[in-house]
Amino acid sequence: MDRIAYQSLPPSNFHSKSKVHQITVMAMKSYGSQAEDLVKDYLLSPPFIPYTSIICSIFLCKMAYDLTQLFSSFYFKSYSGLNKIQRIEWNNRGISTIHAIFITVTALYLVFFSDLFSDNRLAGLVTFRRSAFSTFALGVSVGYFIADLGMIMWMYPSLGGMEYIIHHFLSVIAVAYSLFSGEGQLYTYMVLISETTTPGINLRWYLDTAGMKRSKAYVMNGIVIFFTWLIARVLLFVYLFYHVSVHYNQVEQLHPFGYFLVFGVPSVLTIMNLMWFMKIVKGLKKQLAKRQ
Repeated sequence: MDRIAYQSLPPSNFHSKSKVHQITVMAMKSYGSQAEDLVKDYLLSPPFIPYTSIICSIFLCKMAYDLTQLFSSFYFKSYSGLNKIQRIEWNNRGISTIHAIFITVTALYLVFFSDLFSDNRLAGLVTFRRSAFSTFALGVSVGYFIADLGMIMWMYPSLGGMEYIIHHFLSVIAVAYSLFSGEGQLYTYMVLISETTTPGINLRWYLDTAGMKRSKAYVMNGIVIFFTWLIARVLLFVYLFYHVSVHYNQVEQLHPFGYFLVFGVPSVLTIMNLMWFMKIVKGLKKQLAKRQ
């Protein structure tokens, strides 16, 4: 019956439908091509990458917040028993964990495995090297720090004290300057590697909030935090200053503000990291002493 009905269609009607279909396909291809050109020529073109990445990052932060809330309400029984502030911090730490994983992997790759900042690459001064990918990733971090700083200030002091505001404020200034100027991206990524400690810190808060402070997982978490902090926030900063001293002839060619940031921001963060590290050491000692 379908074949008979198909054959019974008037030729003119069949051709008109075929023509409409061809026009529709051509129109869709045209719109697709225009959208692709829009992304390439504007959203992902070098002048617009910083703005695109920051805006995308802020939207992704909101998405991560909502997904953390949804996921936690289904899979964590303790989540329903939290008060409003605790739920906000729980979701907020989900955002910071995702960002930390992304930027740590990116920074480790660019600093130690990519040829972008390699001394063996004869492509200009290392302090001025950048790529579309390195720029986009910095924009993602700027968007995250802006979103997180906004939440910290809005909920102050529930999500963190003044030390967190100082840390995020310095991070926004340093990363944004490197993003828009293209200067010192190598040293910016070296500092961002320190975000590798964030998932461990967040997990410790989750375990504490879930009432697992006396568990083996809590003790192991403390040991992991000790070593990651020592490597990523103490020893790595020593390596950073060593690298700056070896490449000082290139560093001094930076803009005065960029030159100030290369020395100023890591110095302030080093002091803060050492203060926090001492607290971590004291806390770990007490925890291990209780289990003996």
